[in-house]
Amino acid sequence: MTSISMIEAAARRLDGHARKTPLLSSPFLDEVAGRRLLVKPECLQHTGSFKFRGGWAALSAMDEDTRKRGVLAYSSGNHAQGVAAAAQAHGVPAVIIMPSDAPQLKIDNTRALGAEVVLYDRAGESREEIGAHYEETRGLTLVKPYDDPQVIAGQGTVGLEIAEQAAAEGVTSGDVLICCGGGGLTGGVALALEARAPGLRVRPAEPEGFDDVARSLSSGQVESNPATSGSICDAILTPAPGEITFPILSRLCGPGIVITEDEALHAMALAFLRLKIVVEPGGAAALAAALFHGDEIEGDAVIAVATGGNVDPAMFIRALEQHA
Repeated sequence: MTSISMIEAAARRLDGHARKTPLLSSPFLDEVAGRRLLVKPECLQHTGSFKFRGGWAALSAMDEDTRKRGVLAYSSGNHAQGVAAAAQAHGVPAVIIMPSDAPQLKIDNTRALGAEVVLYDRAGESREEIGAHYEETRGLTLVKPYDDPQVIAGQGTVGLEIAEQAAAEGVTSGDVLICCGGGGLTGGVALALEARAPGLRVRPAEPEGFDDVARSLSSGQVESNPATSGSICDAILTPAPGEITFPILSRLCGPGIVITEDEALHAMALAFLRLKIVVEPGGAAALAAALFHGDEIEGDAVIAVATGGNVDPAMFIRALEQHA
């Protein structure tokens, strides 16, 4: 299981490879949020999302013989690009299984990073079955998008940075909102903050209709989503919380916050106008929660992680046309 020592080891392996993203602020956003709001823009990370951290952490932890045979991943795009970039840097092959309805930008970027992309229909095909075929026939090692201890450790380095940066800003208590799919980033950050900033509480943010983590935290058992697609927040659509991640979330996280698609689009527009960053719908869920669900948040300050910025131009234009 992932521990703070694993997260710290991942941080050492990531040193010089991952960007240390800042905490951004805007008085305009503070006014909308009704409290001090700090935003960590992981959309500025290599490949446009925090997923690079987990991909690098996983590959760099492998023994050389395993890594040389190549790696396999399944993802709607951000994990795909993170693993592809890490594989390219290590000089090893990568096969990425992506849903056919993933944003074209993410598919194109993954191919541009040298990975072999295999598309599938997520409504009628199993990515796990397809992946098992490639594992058996090519000897590839699967790097799971969230249910992998080393991936969680890599994502947890975001939490180490938040602990240090928040302390420098004088913020030692409050909610830290994370866009949540399977819970790798949410769980990793929660573990890091438990050890380094226990006054900060992690809370997952999800789109309506795909709030499996929020419902699971409420019921105390793993809940599934009735659908696997159908939201613009594609980056954080997962069937259910992970087997490894859910125990971490249930122990350390506060209640989930559920946002609407329009709130995600509004957050995207405000992030561009006030912070000058580009955020995709799924990557804007935490910011949307901070801006528009202040009555569900505790404390005088809140931290939101903008997890990804890989958005198709048409979707970004839609956000600006509706809310700029």
